[in-house]
Amino acid sequence: MSRVYNFSAGPAVLPEEVLKEAADEMLDYRGTGMSVMEMSHRSKAYETIINEAEADLRDLMGIPDNYKVLFLQGGASQQFAMIPMNLMKNKVADYIITGQWAKKAYQEAQLYGKANAIASSADKTFSYIPDCSDLPISEDADYVYICENNTIYGTKFKELPNTKGKTLVADVSSCFLSEPVDVTKYGIIYGGVQKNIGPAGVVIVIIREDLITEDVLPGTPTMLRYKTHADNKSLYNTPPAYGIYICGKVFKWLKNRGGLAAMKEYNEKKAAILYDFLDSSEMFKGTVEKKDRSLMNVPFVTGDEELDALFVKEAKAAGFENLKGHRTVGGMRASIYNAMPIEGVEKLVAFMKEFEEAHKA
Repeated sequence: MSRVYNFSAGPAVLPEEVLKEAADEMLDYRGTGMSVMEMSHRSKAYETIINEAEADLRDLMGIPDNYKVLFLQGGASQQFAMIPMNLMKNKVADYIITGQWAKKAYQEAQLYGKANAIASSADKTFSYIPDCSDLPISEDADYVYICENNTIYGTKFKELPNTKGKTLVADVSSCFLSEPVDVTKYGIIYGGVQKNIGPAGVVIVIIREDLITEDVLPGTPTMLRYKTHADNKSLYNTPPAYGIYICGKVFKWLKNRGGLAAMKEYNEKKAAILYDFLDSSEMFKGTVEKKDRSLMNVPFVTGDEELDALFVKEAKAAGFENLKGHRTVGGMRASIYNAMPIEGVEKLVAFMKEFEEAHKA
């Protein structure tokens, strides 16, 4: 069996070194005589796994001591409700709508208070990031919310919005650990790990301590209170133990590769190979304004739906998986997360050149 080049937006490609190491430990994790899958989350062995994972993540991101790291379940989508439940003290929040996931978070917040859409790029099918330098921030807003990298549409905030002193909350699911980040600019920075860090089933929440209180909206379930998980070090109930174990291995892999500054440089090289081709191609076109292009998710089209479908079919036959665009937008999308090797992007571009040559009008 040979490995394909997996361009899926998530669950996505993981580092081969991590997968091989996990395979070696599958039946016997470091002399315990059992797999991590079978291990009690209350055991000393697992305590070491989760503590090391948190320490390595703190080191990678430079997370200050006044922020908690929580390993939770429910994916990013559960945070759409958990955030307003815990933060909406005034029952007002401002949302910047740059794609489907920000829109869903905005709609969910409306269940708990007044959610204001203060900026949007829906007018051009979310193909750009709106100007966020002087937003109509609500005076009584509890927080300002963004989805920092838009997986479906391939846009990325290159500058954070001017929140005028309000707490910034960011979903970073599809750009998590792809570049250095100043955690202190956020009140909450969170993401599902299945795109850039680990297997589906874990969501990581990095939250400033002053936002963790008992003052939550009435009716907020115990499991949906940040304080519940912070007080119990992510072990209030059985966590997604194996997923956290894999995340921990990816953190070490990233550190061994030189950390987030090195990853950003590598990701920029990968993205440039694909974007440079798209900008020169007569057949394929990128769909995002250049200034807002994501390093992680690259959508593109031919302008002909039948030709798009043929490309996806022939690419799959050639060993390039999951290039079909999201069902809401069509076309193609290549997700080139941290673990996608540069060779995969080079070979994809070579295949695209061959396809273009073979199907010229």
